[in-house]
Amino acid sequence: MWTKQLKIDGMTCTSCAAGIEKTLNALKGVEIKVSHPEGLGVLKVKGKTSLQSLIEQIEAKGYQVAELDEQQVSTDQPPAKAANQEQPLHVAIIGTGSGAFACALKAVENGATVTMIERKPIIGGTCVNIGCVPSKIMIRAAHIAHMQQNHAFNGIKKQQPVIDREQLYAQQQARVDELRAAKYENILESNENIALVKGNARFKDNKTLIVDQEHGDFIEIKADRFLIATGASASIPPIPGLAETPYWTSTEALEATTLPEHLIVIGSSIVALELAQAYLRLGSQVTLLARHSLLLNEDPDIGAQLHKILESEGMTILDHTQAEAVSYKKGLFSSGKFSLKTTNGQTLKADQLLIATGRPPNTKDLSLDKVGVVTGKDGTITIDDHMRTNVEHIYAAGDCSNQPQFVYVAAAAGTRAAINMTGGDAAINLSTMPAVMFTDPQMATVGLTEAEAQQNNIDTDTRLLSLENVPRSLANFETSGFIKLVMDNKNGRLIGAQILAPEAGEMIQTAVLAIHNKMTIEDLAGQLFPYLTMVEGIKLCAQTFNKDVKELSCCAG
Repeated sequence: MWTKQLKIDGMTCTSCAAGIEKTLNALKGVEIKVSHPEGLGVLKVKGKTSLQSLIEQIEAKGYQVAELDEQQVSTDQPPAKAANQEQPLHVAIIGTGSGAFACALKAVENGATVTMIERKPIIGGTCVNIGCVPSKIMIRAAHIAHMQQNHAFNGIKKQQPVIDREQLYAQQQARVDELRAAKYENILESNENIALVKGNARFKDNKTLIVDQEHGDFIEIKADRFLIATGASASIPPIPGLAETPYWTSTEALEATTLPEHLIVIGSSIVALELAQAYLRLGSQVTLLARHSLLLNEDPDIGAQLHKILESEGMTILDHTQAEAVSYKKGLFSSGKFSLKTTNGQTLKADQLLIATGRPPNTKDLSLDKVGVVTGKDGTITIDDHMRTNVEHIYAAGDCSNQPQFVYVAAAAGTRAAINMTGGDAAINLSTMPAVMFTDPQMATVGLTEAEAQQNNIDTDTRLLSLENVPRSLANFETSGFIKLVMDNKNGRLIGAQILAPEAGEMIQTAVLAIHNKMTIEDLAGQLFPYLTMVEGIKLCAQTFNKDVKELSCCAG
């Protein structure tokens, strides 16, 4: 491996540097880092590629290139500089969630300074505080409670669990606090190039933020680049009477220290179903209202089978039902009661009501109209695959944008936004993005459903394998669910997978990698999978495209 330093004249902007990097970094064994302000390039080559050939490729773009002596320039990447070339590039980030922190760390790594603005008392965003982390802890606790009285093994006495929700919540919150400190607060304290400002940010102009603080105070923050990573909040439907009641959103449901005797859930997607099943398993009676059917936007087999599974556990599910009005009556000597009138003429009564009907973006108070950032009807910020808005130096990432609302998408977007802000060229590819819902059984998907493929005029073949044909499912006595694979008939490649199984979230990455690497169904069927594992079911499902799986022996190759 050899390293050379180059003087590159003729660049006029950071895009010039990014273009050179994109061209040369695409070559095998070649890595170059280019600084437009300094007019310098650091070239590292592993292999037999000649220096002259690489210089010629740069000069073909209209630049003048000269090799420098080792003493003339450092091999470190020059730090990103602001337009005046005297100060480091300044990046302002609105929000402190996963996307925001991923952007901050990468921007600092690339030589920028960062100011983060947070309007809430605590940092960390939705995932660690009121989303992924606490919900998975609660779901796991509910699973343990369910198994105590509903397992399938003879010889192990079943018993009614004794639930102390207050203790469960205390343990849950302690782990949340621990993770927030480790992954967010400690990073801020230890990184001198990241500053935190508390308050509500809004754009004054395309280079300035106003941050409104307590007691009418405010400060102005000027920056060279901006990232909007403000997340999303629970949608509250305009049901008559709802606003006057003490209803829950997912936040209150996760923070409650008591269990309602009867919980009504309005919603039929991931958040609604996860929390509804958790409360059911912890001992509440649960009634769920679905505007259409469960998981309307997923493969219909998933919603239909999950409906049966949840009803078998005791949940009442009302499909094609909406609330027409809600009222609440306080109790004199006990908790109050909700009364809910439905579109099918029923009147439902419950101790608590959970609203889980979606999460629109937190963008309405940002004064985006002052800088011309394009948004959708609900305020969602429109970005491209480089996280760029229509305003050149303003980027967005995470739930406030038109990307899927998953924390790992937000983090990946934040990192790539920082790379692009500091002169790089990084896109996000969501074609093989996995999605997981943590009900039991779990739902996990990637790629296209059969219907989506047909909408794209792709000729497909599909197979659905019941878990009754997966040896590990039989050994676990858990056979509710299936694995479904979608194949492109033109080339035999796997283009989609939908799984409903107890460990679907652990299984799906195999399908992700298979699709990403353009594997055929035949390739997948011929791979070695360990036995007994749930993921072996993907191999078995792939084999059913050419064989009857019921006629195969165990560990069939």
